Formats: sequence, C-alpha cells, structure tokens
Amino acid sequence: MSHRCRLSVGVAALLFAIGSPAPAQAQDDAPRTAWGRPDLQGVWDFRSITPLQRPEDLADREFLTEEEAAQIEQGAVDRDVRLWEAAPRRTEAGGNVGGYNNFWLDRGLRAVETRRTSLITYPPNGRMPAVTPDAQRRADERRDRLRESPAGSWEDFSAGVRCILGFNAGPPFTPSAYNNNMQLFQTPDHVVIVTEMVHTARIVPLDGRPRLDPDVQQWSGDSRGRWEGDTLVIETRNFDAKRRWRNTTANARLVERLTRVDADTLNYEFTVTDPETWTSAWTASVPLALNPEPMYEYACHEGNYSMPLMLGGQRNIELDASNEP
Repeated sequence: MSHRCRLSVGVAALLFAIGSPAPAQAQDDAPRTAWGRPDLQGVWDFRSITPLQRPEDLADREFLTEEEAAQIEQGAVDRDVRLWEAAPRRTEAGGNVGGYNNFWLDRGLRAVETRRTSLITYPPNGRMPAVTPDAQRRADERRDRLRESPAGSWEDFSAGVRCILGFNAGPPFTPSAYNNNMQLFQTPDHVVIVTEMVHTARIVPLDGRPRLDPDVQQWSGDSRGRWEGDTLVIETRNFDAKRRWRNTTANARLVERLTRVDADTLNYEFTVTDPETWTSAWTASVPLALNPEPMYEYACHEGNYSMPLMLGGQRNIELDASNEP
C-alpha cells in the first residue's frame, strides 16, 4: 500500500484555516483540454476526516465553525502522534489481530473545506435514509448465516477480502483507512478512472453508445458519461449484487458528478438510488485535492493466497465442535 503522509509532532503548524462554505462551481481559470472540455486528468486525493454520516449528537447542524473544524483536525494530528509513539503490543493467538499498526493508515488530517459535518448532503439530516424491510431482512439473514458459519465458502468473504474490489474504491469512492487516491485519464470520447485500492480501472464511454443488457452485471457496473456544461456526469447501473456494497442490490443506480473547481480541486458528488435498500435516494459530496505524486500499484494478495487457510481453519473449528462430547 502507498503512504502519502508522514507527520511529526510539529505537523500541526501545517494546518491552515478553512474557507467559508461555498458550492462547488467550475472557475474560468480551471484547466481545459486541447478539445475544449474541462481537464479532469490527474491523481486525485479523497482523504478526509469528515464522516460520511453526520454524528447524531450534531442533530441538524450542517456546518462546523472554523474553531470546531480546527479542533477536530488538531485532534487527528494528536491521535496519529500518540499511536505512532505508543509501545508495541502483542496479540494472543485466537484474538483479533487487527491492523499492522497505525503507520500504515492514512485517513487524512483535514475536514472538507466546506466544514460540513458530514459528506452526505441529502437527506438534510446528513445521514443515510432508513432501510427498507427487505434490506433489513437481507442483512439479518446474512448476519445469522455468518454467525452460524462465518466461512462456509469463499463467497462468504467480502469482495475486498478476496482482493476483487477495494473497500474504498467504489464506485462510488469514499474516504477510508488508506489508499484514498484515484487517477483519471481523459480523451474526447472516453474517461478512465483508476482507483489506487486494488487498482480497479473503470472505462466510461462518452459517445452515447447503448448500455449493456441488464442481464450483464459487472463488479463496477456499466457506466456511461456525458457533459452537462462543465460537469462530467456518469450514470452507472448493472452492478453485480455479489459485491454487496452497503447491502445494495443489482437494481442500484449511481450518478456521479465531477467538476473541476480550480487548478487543485475536483469536486466529486454522487447520488445512490436503490428502492430495494433505502426508502429514498441519498447524495454525498467529496472535494478531491490534486496529488502531485504518482499513483503506485497496490498489490492485494492476502485473500487470494490465504483462502485455503481461512476455509481450512473454519473446517477445523467445525470438526472440533462435532467431536465434543
């Protein structure tokens, strides 16, 4: 995995004041391609310590004050320094080994520049809509099945564990523990989005070609793009339900909007609609920062090479249980 941010105790001095909340709009000085479209190319960093959903204790507060945002950012710095300087701890066999250590994590240190209390902008409460009864049933059934046999087959492991998709690669992509980067390539009739996590490449035609048949489902869905003024709009459907992104179904629909705000900022907004999972659609906004560094390959092998071991371990547990008097 790549790690783009190394801190010292003095890193707090690098934090700067956050501007007043303002909607993302393309500026006249935003770069353009040789064929006249906004130039969206580059490596874009979507790290943020702003949570996807608004904390319940903030109720109907949409924005933080500058002071509150600064305190949260300083808290993130203090937490990283504390964890980096902490003494190593051993884990007993059979326990939760967790991550390697905090060195490998790169969640970011800044809240979004709008000072929003959540990345979700709709519903107005900044939280996901209520789930449908069918979605709750699916979640309950899966939880009960995994409680009984957490590794009945390879399909019981997530797409992330199996190294098929990254846990923050989406689509849509949302900030997470590390590898919060994507690279965008652009031609007059195509856009390619490559996520750092598990290096998934999504090819998005812009030429108006027909969509795939609904029966043809893909891990990252079937995407088609178009320009609405200076905003690139990508509509994706035909998701393979086996990816289980937030318990969504094959009928999920995703609309992403990418707007080059200025030379260093790309605003990314997405709306998810799945009537079988949520009672309404929901929208989130994630400002992306231009990353001057190249994006490196992320090699995910644990779920590939360790699958026999993980399944074999569960079979041994079941065998021991069957031999109990």
